[in-house]
Amino acid sequence: MKTLSFVIAVALAGGVSTARADDAWQTRVSWQGREASMATRPDGGFVLHTPTGERVLAPQAMRVRTASVLFNGLFALAQDDLSKDSVEAIRDDAFDHGTQIPCHCFETGEKWHYVWTRDLSYAVDLGLAQLDPDRARASLRFKLSTVREPRATQGLFVAQDTGSGGSWPISTDRVVWFLAARHLLDDTSFADDVYRALRDTLTQDRAYVFDDAMGLYRGETSFLDWRQQTYSGWTADNVVFLGQSFALSTNVLHFQALALAASMAEKRDPHAAADYRAQADALKAAINRRFWRDDRGQYMSYIGGADHPVPYEAYDLLGTALAVTSGVADEARAKRALAQYPAWPAGSPVIWPERADVPIYHNRAIWPFVSAYALRAARAVNQPARIAHEVQSLMRGAALAGSNMENYELASQAIHVDEGALSGPVVDSPRQLWSVAGYLSMVTEGVFGLQADGRIEPKLPVSLVPMLFGKGERILLEMHGREVELIRPVDMKGDMLVADSTDTHGVRTIVTLKAVASGGAPLRSDALLYAPATPPAPALEDEGSSWRIERAAGTTLYVNGKRVDASSLPKSRTQTCISVTQLDAKGIESLHSPMVCKGDVAEVAGGWPRTWKAAAAGEYQLAARYANDHGPINTGITAGVQWINIACAGSPGQRVVLTLPHSVGVQESTRGRFRAKQGATCRFSLERGFNMSYLAHFGHYTGGQGGASGPLNPAPVDALLITPLGNDAP
Repeated sequence: MKTLSFVIAVALAGGVSTARADDAWQTRVSWQGREASMATRPDGGFVLHTPTGERVLAPQAMRVRTASVLFNGLFALAQDDLSKDSVEAIRDDAFDHGTQIPCHCFETGEKWHYVWTRDLSYAVDLGLAQLDPDRARASLRFKLSTVREPRATQGLFVAQDTGSGGSWPISTDRVVWFLAARHLLDDTSFADDVYRALRDTLTQDRAYVFDDAMGLYRGETSFLDWRQQTYSGWTADNVVFLGQSFALSTNVLHFQALALAASMAEKRDPHAAADYRAQADALKAAINRRFWRDDRGQYMSYIGGADHPVPYEAYDLLGTALAVTSGVADEARAKRALAQYPAWPAGSPVIWPERADVPIYHNRAIWPFVSAYALRAARAVNQPARIAHEVQSLMRGAALAGSNMENYELASQAIHVDEGALSGPVVDSPRQLWSVAGYLSMVTEGVFGLQADGRIEPKLPVSLVPMLFGKGERILLEMHGREVELIRPVDMKGDMLVADSTDTHGVRTIVTLKAVASGGAPLRSDALLYAPATPPAPALEDEGSSWRIERAAGTTLYVNGKRVDASSLPKSRTQTCISVTQLDAKGIESLHSPMVCKGDVAEVAGGWPRTWKAAAAGEYQLAARYANDHGPINTGITAGVQWINIACAGSPGQRVVLTLPHSVGVQESTRGRFRAKQGATCRFSLERGFNMSYLAHFGHYTGGQGGASGPLNPAPVDALLITPLGNDAP
């Protein structure tokens, strides 16, 4: 694919091309044979000329005054996009049969007329809370729900939208809602609802998706919810791996929710505040212990496997940025992780390395809202090269497309690249809400330094000065009765401009800048694009007292989560699980093959309660064979969630939660662990858990089972599968 054979050196050192910065970025941008230009109109508006047409922009409430007509006009374009996303009714074909639902809300985009928890929350966190707080609160309230199933634990919960395998607890990033809500607590009634939802949602997640041994929350990566794009291809028809894996982004979001709970509980319940703070501290430590790869200088996007999690050579920009901005990463790791994350001339990919065998969407793509989070992270660690790069990428994408699009192809920054079966982005939409919010954040926070708490803290790359200031001394932001004016210094020795002095005169805050040497890292431009292909699963051949391992040449073997150089394994009654990866010439690993496990497995069937006798003392893994045909593999709200209550003679009672997501035929559930003494008889009983169909919010769901027809949490459990675990389980 010739579009991917490009020279990385262009524009990476300083963000904006120095050869034509004064010319190309004042009124127009040119890129790979395409050009967009901006002109002012007599009424104070703008007209944008793009490769596909013209867009006329009326004067907007917020304005920037810089030397770049292009920069000024694109700020107006983002506001115009936002006005179109600000609605009084929403709709989706899967809710109320597509009829309109009254809501003073933000809709998701031109193609998506509903409110989705994830998209909305990231957009509000990126600045919509400050720009339209009433609409932001109303939109967030729409995603809160009580429980309609009378037999279930009652409370106020954040809704996890339809998703992989029937939604929560396969996808568990609904706590992103609190990332947005934290900015809107000045409304007492809303704050009370936030705390109630925070308490109930965190309690539920602690019970259902927290793994005590790992110290982490299980579930799919936040936002990267099309599994074939970012996970191994074998997850296409089986999402159990997602439900028992651990994702960086989702765990950082839980850390932030716990930190917010600790803060809000200080005056409401000091004992609870201390408990939340302890949980947050422990989770932060576990994230750094489990996800950090010192050999790569990066946080892995996810790690996986039930009782022997393996590291995955997969990284994502949103998870990395959130680790930096949340404070999960200490200063040294924060700087290193962002510096080691690759950049391409058009922007920063949302995942790396890319997949050569799947279409463009999350794979091989730039997502503007993630670029905005990368910019925020770059400001946190003083990396002006990354700041400038993300500013340029956001401007270029919006200018050439004529709107703030959902995503772009990585090399061309086009909204569609024709490559046959790999063409994409597969799905795209103009005025995508979180992209709009990301662009507005780039201007107000990224360039002018306006923080959510009202502080002004500019960190402006010197490389952007020719575009923004030209030959002038000042640039100005006017928004909501407030003005921020930045004055450039005479001495430009350094690579970043920061505040030297700040004076406020009425509604105007004047910040005199000074140039400093940031010590920030350059952008990484030497990364290979693609990961090696995922190899087939290894085979184990019976050789009497051992298993001979048959695997493809050049693969790396993992045994129970650890790299091992072996051609055979001794047989054992305890579980042994193996997988392989493929290495490229530079030592980058593929994603893992399917896992192959051996060990003594007891099948316990029959009526409930069921009984089983432990042959030896120790820890055991419990799973279930089941089928769940209540929805397609990629969506719905009817993931089966069941508790198995375990009473073993001589031991306290134990409980294991099993998730039985939508399946393609019969398969095995997620796993849990319990302990038994030698010779003890254990009694197993089944208890219904909780899924999203229990929420009143989904009484409006008409796109599948478990919605308007009533709650549905299936329990078609066939045999229980019990396997002894060794001492190396986490």
